[in-house]
Amino acid sequence: MASIFTKIINGEIPCHKIGETEKCFAFLDIAPLRKGHTLVIPKKEIDYFYDLDNETMSAVMIFSKSVANAIEKTFPCERISVVVAGLEVPHAHVHLIPMNAISDIDFSQPKLTLTHPELAEMAEQIRANM
Repeated sequence: MASIFTKIINGEIPCHKIGETEKCFAFLDIAPLRKGHTLVIPKKEIDYFYDLDNETMSAVMIFSKSVANAIEKTFPCERISVVVAGLEVPHAHVHLIPMNAISDIDFSQPKLTLTHPELAEMAEQIRANM
């Protein structure tokens, strides 16, 4: 059965898309830790990040770099963290999270509750900085 991320890539489930390449897809997390929290995924559905072949893993990381640069222009911060947690969805993914302190990437903290229009506006701003 297709993962929720594959359904997002296929347009079966809506998302706030940031961008895509031939091998990768980026979209806003709907339960973000910080404004701008974005997921970058390979289009190939593989559960465990370290099971990705080298070419796909490289593509994910290179695309993540361009997305992270756009996030940082949109949401100025000390750093854009790169987190590979992989427990939420059985589809390899990278979290790009704006951070000013290590506590900004604590996944046990409450998530932000943002409206559809707020997420849409954030996605548009990040895309404009790509």
